[in-house]
Order: sequence, then C-alpha cells, then structure tokens
Amino acid sequence: MTLKILWGITGCGDKLEETVNIMEKLQKKHNIDVRVVLSKNGEIVVRMYKLWRSLQDDFKKVLIERGPNAPFLAGPLQKGKYDFFLICPATANTTAKIAHGIADSLISNCASQALKAGTEVYIYPADQKPGKITTVLPDGERLTLTIREIDVENAERLKRMKGITVISQLEDIEEIIKEHLIKQ
Repeated sequence: MTLKILWGITGCGDKLEETVNIMEKLQKKHNIDVRVVLSKNGEIVVRMYKLWRSLQDDFKKVLIERGPNAPFLAGPLQKGKYDFFLICPATANTTAKIAHGIADSLISNCASQALKAGTEVYIYPADQKPGKITTVLPDGERLTLTIREIDVENAERLKRMKGITVISQLEDIEEIIKEHLIKQ
C-alpha cells in the first residue's frame, strides 16, 4: 500500500531548497505519494527560489491556495485520503495561526480540520529556537536573522497540542515516513 502525504509549503524561504530536495529523495526512495499544497505566499517564494519547475516535474499534484477552503482539502484529510499532513517549512505566521486555533488560510484550515478528524499533523516551524540563524536568500546571499521570543513560544505551544508533532530537524522526516510505512 502506498503512503499518501499532503505536504504543505508556506512562504518560508529558510530551508526551502533543502525541503524540496528531501521531498524528491523520499518520494523516490520510499513507497509514498506526495501531494503538494502551496499557500499563496508559498507559491511566490517557491518561484523566487526557482523551485517551481522541480515541484511540477517531480510531483503528481501541486495545488495552490485560492482561499481558506480552496482547493477543497479538508474533506479528504478528514476522510483519511491522506495518512498525515506535513507542513514544512512553516512560517512564523502559519505557526502562530495553528498554535492559536486560527484557520483562515488553506494550510491553517487543513491543519485544523485534520486535527478535528484525528489525522496526524507534522510541522517544521522555521523559527523554533532562540538566537540567530543564517538563511540563504534566492540570490545566494546570506542573511542573519534573530528569532523572536514570541515565535519560539508559538512553536513550543504546538508541541503541547494533541495530534501535532513538531519536527526539530529536516532529517527527522524520513523517520516519520518509515514509522508510517511500518504501521501500514
């Protein structure tokens, strides 16, 4: 049986290229079907980082947010069409929305509806540890950012929520997939 994953990408550029590389690698290595959903800003950032063609070429479906419930993914998530919902990378904004129960975007609504139905949600928040991080911009330039305490608090809040697993490093995604494959 094929593991079906709905993979949400938000407007976060940090770790985006690494994320797409992991998605491609895992889909080739394991018996998984990855459906990609991009937030409105996720599409913009994917295009800025010149990853659009890669997503189009390597994944059966790449869906783009038109509204909080369009395309309609909440129903398929609730009915078990997907084994789990993975949001990676997640912006501080999406992390805050989910942490505080706000479901006004496609990805935050999908998370909310998945949780209501008992579908597991995995989230890789870009801003989850205090301190400075260095990220790579679309032109290759490096930018150092200071993570805000409120963003760390929101990531911590997600860790306490039933049905949500916060991913601390991208390498953990393969272990999650292996665990789900064993369960099948």
